[in-house]
Amino acid sequence: MIVAKSNPDKSKSKNPFEKFYQKKTTAPELETVPVKKTRPAQAPKKKTDAPTTSLDSKIQKRLNKLKEGDMPAVVEAAPMESMRLNKFLAHAGIASRRKADELIAEGKVKVNGEVIKEMGYRVKATDKITFDDKRITPETKVYILLNKPKDCITTTTDERDRKTVLDLIKAAYTQIKSTKKPRLYPVGRLDRNTTGVLLITNDGELAQNLTHPSKEIKKIYHAVLDKSLKLDDYERIKHGVVLEDGIAEVTEVAYTNPKNKSEVGIEIHSGKNRIVRRIFESLGYDVLKLDRVYFGGLTKKDVPRGRWRFLEDEEVRRLKHFKIG
Repeated sequence: MIVAKSNPDKSKSKNPFEKFYQKKTTAPELETVPVKKTRPAQAPKKKTDAPTTSLDSKIQKRLNKLKEGDMPAVVEAAPMESMRLNKFLAHAGIASRRKADELIAEGKVKVNGEVIKEMGYRVKATDKITFDDKRITPETKVYILLNKPKDCITTTTDERDRKTVLDLIKAAYTQIKSTKKPRLYPVGRLDRNTTGVLLITNDGELAQNLTHPSKEIKKIYHAVLDKSLKLDDYERIKHGVVLEDGIAEVTEVAYTNPKNKSEVGIEIHSGKNRIVRRIFESLGYDVLKLDRVYFGGLTKKDVPRGRWRFLEDEEVRRLKHFKIG
């Protein structure tokens, strides 16, 4: 937890971003090889009573293990006994459960050739489910952490043919065991010149939860400004800066380098567009560099700029149950 000192000029204070901020590691920007993690030998851990659902329990039993010993969060769809139709659509990557309810109400979903508009309708593994007259099946769930570089667009495609984050993870598809190519997309957005932690998945329900304003997902950024941040502006940021769309609430702010007051760490829970840049720009500062070092419990530790790795199953479980402190 970041602690913003009442006197930010106290040079001997411990760097509150030390556990999150990692120095840049030189790597080719277009490199798409995943980072392999080595694990030290550990004593067997005692079982914990982590909250799981019956579906989650089935999914965990079917995790794919790589021969190299690394376990990516690539989860095979579990056979259904009975499932709500909106949940089935979410698992198939069509939409979030809320949006799926709208699609069902609009009569765009059929079960065994019959239009279903009933909320809460349950389907079985033997049912034929179609959306816009195309049969759908649950996709293999994939979760990838990318350390996004600059000059890279956080979209699936770009009409100007600029490089996108999906271009950086093309090699991931060769490691995904699935009967069809999953439709991956980034969770939320980082603007073109912002770097750092970005989650890429095809889990629509999880993506919806992580980006919904009510969830207040924690994010930490490291900003480099064009000049030193003045003490009075530091205090303004702590207490909330008024922008054109309301007050920009900041959980914590701190100088990350006592010898250079132009380097600032900032923790927010807002999902507003370009919120960090707008906070500093409203006070007369230009943001030269902006790096997201923490998102919902995920950090870029051991992942050089432009590289990626699959999430481990425990990381996915924490995201799904919002154990993201």
